[in-house]
Amino acid sequence: MSPSQDIVVRTLTEDDKADWIRALNTGFLRPPETWSGQELKDRTAHIDPARTLGAFDGDRCVATFRSFPQRLTVVGGADVPADAISNVTVSPTHRRRGLLTRMMAEDLAAARDRGDVVATLIAAEYPIYGRYGFGPATWTTAWTIDVPRTGLDSRWSGPADGARIDLVDGSDVRELGPELHERLRRVQPGAVDRDERWWRLNTGERSLVSSWTEPFYAVYRSAAGEVEGLVSYESDDNWHDKQPHNTADVNWLIATTPAAERALWHYLCSIDWITKVKTGWRAPDDLLPHYFPDPRAARVTAQADWLWVRILDVVRALEARTYAGTGTLVLEIADRWGGFAAGRYRLDAGPDGASCVPTGEDGDLVLDVADLAALWLGDESAVRLVALGRVVEQRKGAAAVADALLRTSRRPWCPDLF
Repeated sequence: MSPSQDIVVRTLTEDDKADWIRALNTGFLRPPETWSGQELKDRTAHIDPARTLGAFDGDRCVATFRSFPQRLTVVGGADVPADAISNVTVSPTHRRRGLLTRMMAEDLAAARDRGDVVATLIAAEYPIYGRYGFGPATWTTAWTIDVPRTGLDSRWSGPADGARIDLVDGSDVRELGPELHERLRRVQPGAVDRDERWWRLNTGERSLVSSWTEPFYAVYRSAAGEVEGLVSYESDDNWHDKQPHNTADVNWLIATTPAAERALWHYLCSIDWITKVKTGWRAPDDLLPHYFPDPRAARVTAQADWLWVRILDVVRALEARTYAGTGTLVLEIADRWGGFAAGRYRLDAGPDGASCVPTGEDGDLVLDVADLAALWLGDESAVRLVALGRVVEQRKGAAAVADALLRTSRRPWCPDLF
């Protein structure tokens, strides 16, 4: 084993990309791939070498780390610049040598210098990122729908209010999807932006796999002709005893109105031969089960943390969002790793705006920056965190004030994996 000080952490050059991809595949337990020069160039065109780190033991890459610019929607519909972190691996031969810590320190320092308000990631494993000041800010739930049990009318043939559902192809989705998603993102705390590459990858125009299977796409248009929903789904072919037992797997479903969302789920449950629908990752308080006469037809099959947030700039983060109530809180933030958010901050918030400033006053609540992240988008309860011993209430009733200010009537949700 080489001592960790002999391992160099640095940004990539173009010549490093093939070895970096090999290390990435190793870390994610994927088979090594050998690409031609042009194929490697095409598949890594989106990677910014200046924001991509590798740890090199001699000539071999043994750890990977990448970030890219992102916009994250906060409560009230504004968005903030985020440092989105992805492709984090350490090869099994080089674990427990501090390589992730070195790469994380370099990336977060650069993010703060750029003016990013937060860093974000989707954690493959829960215990890793809390020590770097990240906290789970959104959660997600997946359901499996037992179609015969839903109680829906099997003769359903589409919306009865003049709206319609049409099958479309990938080129239609690339045309209609970006504007629809932006309308959703403006009202959905926790949502992130999707670039052109996302739409190309998820409609097969540009695939990262050797064999692309074209999914089905359906669009919902209101009676006025407005596009209000899109769904991408696939189906298996499962028959036994001369009976169909097919499952529709939803890749993604976005909608800007409950009517569109309800109609698309009803559509999926009305497809001949489909007896089960797997919903994919949805908001944990999704209305989905209650779109059916029998909500028990939708069974929760997975529930987990999703978007993790690391606050880099407390003032801008708290001033960016809106507040339904009026109140004042002094937050004493501990930030033992990095120190970006450490200090005491006075938050004066109300429906007309918020002011957050550093202060020398005693803290009403004492908490870690990771727990501030869990509260920031409105999902977690300060009262719960006090009960868990993760937040200290130094002024009686301060946790209840925090909940009245920070919590939202609907839970935040990030529809995307990155």
